[in-house]
Amino acid sequence: MNRRILLLVFGVVLFIGLGVVIMECRENGLFSSSTAAPPEKPAPLQAAGQIQTYNFDSDKVGEIPAGFHSARTGQGSEGKWAVTFDAAAPSKPNIVAQTSRDRTDYRFPLLIADQGTFKDLEISVKFKAVEGEVDRAGGLVFRLKDASNYYIVRANALEDNYRLYHVVNGSRRQFAGANFKVTSGEWHDLRVEAVGNKFICYYDRAKKIEATDDTFKEAGKVGLWTKADSLTYFDDLQVTAK
Repeated sequence: MNRRILLLVFGVVLFIGLGVVIMECRENGLFSSSTAAPPEKPAPLQAAGQIQTYNFDSDKVGEIPAGFHSARTGQGSEGKWAVTFDAAAPSKPNIVAQTSRDRTDYRFPLLIADQGTFKDLEISVKFKAVEGEVDRAGGLVFRLKDASNYYIVRANALEDNYRLYHVVNGSRRQFAGANFKVTSGEWHDLRVEAVGNKFICYYDRAKKIEATDDTFKEAGKVGLWTKADSLTYFDDLQVTAK
């Protein structure tokens, strides 16, 4: 009897442990496709002090904003980014959102800015997590080489956390993070300062993450990010070269 109980306990522990490993692998993209991302079109390196601002106010509703292109890390459909408006605030000018809400778990739609590349920078955006059952997240991408290689900081309203990752060949690895309440249905501010290998990440103007990493040392493009079936609004994207 004792042996049966011991084997049962061992089986339960093994099952739980295997589940944790599978969840970790899915989170970090170890089950993702290894297909290489297409190369990005070259864009000029921005000198210190140069600023690019995108408020989407003059972009046509229903279309991808001018000066951007869409891409996707992982699996599922690439999706569609489109300029829209916030139904909860009809008087608010245009915003942008990822409108094709594929529920594939390891699917990360990207909206990439085409005008320039940045190495050291300060980048910020306003975001509002609206809906999503698999995920409800939004983030900022920087030093992007292509759709499979970049840094990403993101906030998640289902998990109530803020995470900083590097994505290498499509596999996402967290190297810093913080846990706190991320509310849905409200506008919040994300901001990152990246100088050399040091990164400081802010949420609603409060410093939440400070970390170092040497994965991507060269300049790259910037952009926006969501996951799976997230419906997330973005506005007032701004990046300053340092």
